[in-house]
Amino acid sequence: MLMLLLTLGAEAQNQTRKSRPATRKATVTRKATVTRKAKTQTVEQQVLGKHMLSLQWISWDYFGNCEITKLEDGTMKCVGEQASRENDDYLRINGTITIVDARHLVFNGTIAIRVNYNNGGEECLREGTFDFVASGKRKYWRLQQMDNPCEGIVDYVDIYFKR
Repeated sequence: MLMLLLTLGAEAQNQTRKSRPATRKATVTRKATVTRKAKTQTVEQQVLGKHMLSLQWISWDYFGNCEITKLEDGTMKCVGEQASRENDDYLRINGTITIVDARHLVFNGTIAIRVNYNNGGEECLREGTFDFVASGKRKYWRLQQMDNPCEGIVDYVDIYFKR
C-alpha cells in the first residue's frame, strides 16, 4: 500500500513537471529582461549626479565638479568646472552624455581649458564628440582624445565615479 502511494505521488509530480516547462521558460525570460534592465538602470544611476572633475595642469589635490542630469526628453546633460585656486586657470565642460556601457561614456559638447603656461595663456576650445573611458581598475572616466589641439601637450581630463 505504501509502495502504491509513493508511486502515485511520483507520477503526480511528473505530470506537474511536464506541464510547467512553458511557465518556467517564461519566468526565466522575464527574469533575464528584468536583470538586463536593472543593470542599465544601475549604470545610469552611477552616471547621473555630481562627480569630481580634474585637469592635471590645474590640480590633482583639489577638484572641480560636474553634474550629469537627465532632461525631460531623456538626454543626459553634463556641465562642470574646475577652477584654479591660484590664478584664472580653468577647465569647463558643457554638453551631453551618452552611455555606451559602465566604463565608456560619449560626451558631445565643448571642453574649454585655460592654463596660464600653456597655449600662451589663451583658452583652448574643443568642440565635438569625445570618449571618456575608465580603463583597468580606474575609478574615473578619462578623456581619450588627450592631445591638446592648441599645443603639443597632453591633457588628462577626468570625471570621477561618485563615492
